[in-house]
Order: sequence, then structure tokens, then C-alpha cells
Amino acid sequence: MDDQADDSPIEERIGDALRERDATVAVAESCTGGLIGSLLTDVPGSSDYFDRSLVTYSYDAKLEELAVSRESLDGHGAVSAPVAEQMAAGVRDRAGTTFGLSTTGIAGPEGGTEEKPVGTVFVGRAYAAEWGSGGSYTEVSRHVFDGSRTEVKAQIARGALELLLDDVRADLSER
Repeated sequence: MDDQADDSPIEERIGDALRERDATVAVAESCTGGLIGSLLTDVPGSSDYFDRSLVTYSYDAKLEELAVSRESLDGHGAVSAPVAEQMAAGVRDRAGTTFGLSTTGIAGPEGGTEEKPVGTVFVGRAYAAEWGSGGSYTEVSRHVFDGSRTEVKAQIARGALELLLDDVRADLSER
């Protein structure tokens, strides 16, 4: 990509990358409350690659809509790597998309702990490779952002899209 394209908003860059690979994405959002879906649909023609965004804020929504296990929710809490991983795989598989992206975190200003301070988020990414190839994967990363609730949500949403862009651009055949 040229430098000008890299200066464009993340929602445009991810759209271009998904189109180039003829790939699709679905999103499972908790702490971002639909912001990622909103960013993706700000781009004209996003229906070419964007399937859906499920806002699964409660434990019950994660369990019912994404098949996140009760054991993960009970044992690790909603803001955890196992839950983010299951959210990403769940939305990918339910939507039948190439990629699934998830966010679960603490946007604040309250609700943080010493172990999981305000601004903590887990971002899950899931890729569906061709059947029988063994190339499908899920990955989770933990991040901590600073700022007001609105600022944290915006940082999480854009940061999650940046992580997804890295995955889309990667040589998936080497995974």
C-alpha cells in the first residue's frame, strides 16, 4: 500500500484489505457497545465485507448469542481472554465469515480492580481457514487504555480494527 492509503482511517484500510482478500468479518462487542460496527458501516460499500455486529453486553447475551461457556464466564469473568476468544470464534462461526472480532473490557469510569484496571480490554480475533487445512485460529490480546469512558471505547474500537488489519494482511497460509 502507498503512504496515502496508510494515512486513511482504519475503517477504510480494513475495508480495502478485506476486499482485496475477498474476506468477510463479523463482530461481537461488549464494552464497545456497537462502536466497531458503526465505524465499519461508516464506509460506503461496507456490505461487501461486513456481516454483522452483535452487542453482547450481559453474561446471558454472551452465552445465548455466541455460545460462550458458562464455565468461562463463571471461572474467568466476562473481561477475560477465554471469553474474548470464545466471543470471536462464536461470532465468526454463527455468521459464517472469514474473520470474527471481539471486544470485552472495562471502559470505566468505575468497575476496575487492581488485576483488571479501568481501560483493560481483551480483543479476540478468529480466522476460518478452508476445511481440512488446519489453518483456522483464534488469538487474544490484552490491552489497557487511558481516558474517559468515551475515549477508552474509541481507543478499543480502533485498536481492535488495527489488530484485525494485521491479521488480514498477514500471510494466512503460514499460520
